[in-house]
Amino acid sequence: MSTPNSLIQILIFCNFFLISQSTDTNTNFTFHGFNDTNLDLQGATITKPSGALRLTNTSNFVIGHAFYPFPIPLFNFSFTTQFIFQINPASTANRGGYGLAFTLSPSPGFPGAAAGQLMGVFNESNDGNSSNHVFMVEFDTVNGYNEKSDSDGNHVAINLNGMNSSSSKPASYLPEGSRDNEEEVYLQNHGPVQAWIDYDGIVKHVNVTVAPLGVDKPNKPLLSLDLDEESDVLLPNMYAGFSAATGEKSSSHYILGWSFCLNGIANQLNASLLPTVKVVKASSSNSSKVRTALIATFSVVLVVLVVFLIAMIFYRRAMRFDILEDWEVDAPHRFRYKVLYTATKGFRESEKIGEGGFGAVYRGVLPTTGGEIAVKKIMSNNSLKGMREFAAEIESLGKLRQKNLVNLQGWCKYKNELLIVYDYVPNGSLDSLLFNSSTVLSWEQRFNIIKGVASGLLYLHEEWEQVVIHRDVKSSNVLIDRDMNPRLGDFGLARLYDHGKNSHTTNVVGTIGYIAPELYKNGQASTSTDVFAYGILLLEIACGRAAVMCESHRNVILVDWVVECMQMRNIFEAVDAKLNSAYVVEEMELVLGLGLLCSHPKAESRPTMRQVTKYLNGDEVLPLFERLSSAGSRRADEVTARLLELGLSDRYSNTTFNYVLLSFKIDFR
Repeated sequence: MSTPNSLIQILIFCNFFLISQSTDTNTNFTFHGFNDTNLDLQGATITKPSGALRLTNTSNFVIGHAFYPFPIPLFNFSFTTQFIFQINPASTANRGGYGLAFTLSPSPGFPGAAAGQLMGVFNESNDGNSSNHVFMVEFDTVNGYNEKSDSDGNHVAINLNGMNSSSSKPASYLPEGSRDNEEEVYLQNHGPVQAWIDYDGIVKHVNVTVAPLGVDKPNKPLLSLDLDEESDVLLPNMYAGFSAATGEKSSSHYILGWSFCLNGIANQLNASLLPTVKVVKASSSNSSKVRTALIATFSVVLVVLVVFLIAMIFYRRAMRFDILEDWEVDAPHRFRYKVLYTATKGFRESEKIGEGGFGAVYRGVLPTTGGEIAVKKIMSNNSLKGMREFAAEIESLGKLRQKNLVNLQGWCKYKNELLIVYDYVPNGSLDSLLFNSSTVLSWEQRFNIIKGVASGLLYLHEEWEQVVIHRDVKSSNVLIDRDMNPRLGDFGLARLYDHGKNSHTTNVVGTIGYIAPELYKNGQASTSTDVFAYGILLLEIACGRAAVMCESHRNVILVDWVVECMQMRNIFEAVDAKLNSAYVVEEMELVLGLGLLCSHPKAESRPTMRQVTKYLNGDEVLPLFERLSSAGSRRADEVTARLLELGLSDRYSNTTFNYVLLSFKIDFR
């Protein structure tokens, strides 16, 4: 008859054993600093590189929470925890506020909690409600919320469901060997403080102990409380964490280390492994000496300020700071130099995000709006006429607005420097993502970039009020925004002319590998020369290789290499290996073929950007693919063979086709 009861007892024991085993791995932890931890932070931050957990800074009326992210089972379980904290008041002359608390709660957060003396845990409407189920040990530095029970600052208290303390004493400890001479523990402005909380889940009893860092755990706890009468405070699963708040008084509240163990003794924290936070202690001299020192300091500061102001007045008069000329006054989008100087932190080296032949680019934050900008700083020794031409171009280009162009916000001239202000684009340039990044752009992202740049060039060539020739289309001038959309930028070489007329540029500019052949012969830039550079860009994106590569101590031209792959009857050998064959074959064929067509050495054989966009959007079929479709196969070797049949059997063939690149070696004879 006793067998069923024994079986039930065994099952209950096994159940508790399994629960204990499953929870040990998740609830036994030791943190010496909090770098690389996954705490749930709300208003709190982890300071770098030290790893200290800062619950609040010295701002007024702020709240910070930090929770261990997994629930802790407390049904008839015990736990011990040790943590080390440090409280630095905002001013050494006055006490800060309002302290911090260790909490156990049903969820990892206290929505609607109030700052100040409520310590970010409760608010006036729920303070004291039994439905809160919040166990709290507070380390208070200001006169308490409830004057009857928490009348002194610098105290420790155990609170259940509210700020009315069930047990409270001034922070102190009994040194080893002493019977009754307790020593005070200063919770703030005296360096790190240790705290231990021991909970016996069987008898529902809790002990709280504190001591300065460097002192072994005292044998006698500071506070003890029997939870028998309030046994419904702790639910079977609770979240452990910390809360801190400031009010009219403020402090920085730090947690330096934390260990926790369920059904065991928490690991002793090692002081040598903890992050350090500087303590600024008040002077020990008497008040008259302090006042004398303050007066002397104020006098010195006042003299320095007067000298500085006088020096600034003479400097402005001598240097004629930021002089404006008549032609500059009416130009739009002109920034004051001091605004850009402040935004870039004085053009500090740490704010530099790029550098090229035309100048350095700095990241900045406008002090008035908080908007992010990119500032290109160009040294110029141009004549007044050249400066006026530059201003006229800035005035026109400043009106360009299209989603795939980097918007030019404005400009500034200061002495012999030209400053151009653009939108800040956070993901950097396309070339850095293609060639120098561990991040691999997917084919979907690459095809989106290809279509976006085409859309931007179509706007420049045909859709704006004037024709804009970019003259420097390349992967380093394509910036990628937060949504991985392309923005064509750097209009330093751009030229404008009216629709229906021809460009009058005669100088060869651009980047080697992207310059169309006719530019070398006559220097005549056109929309077609932009198309040539765009074709090279297509091949770079598809192949993951730069326009000009150095291999085996020789320069390799990307277009030549693609043709070599085609002659070997496998054009897909040219595809970027980092894609690992994860691409749409038809789209890859289109991009490779269109790249070759756009970079045709004969300008008249290249498509316009409107034709390019139609090919990319599927509105028209690339003539090359019309011929290929008759082959009835899309395999790589057959595509390559068909290309060769169409006239590419001879790399330097003189036969002319109007839809495919036939020769890549420019004959200057």
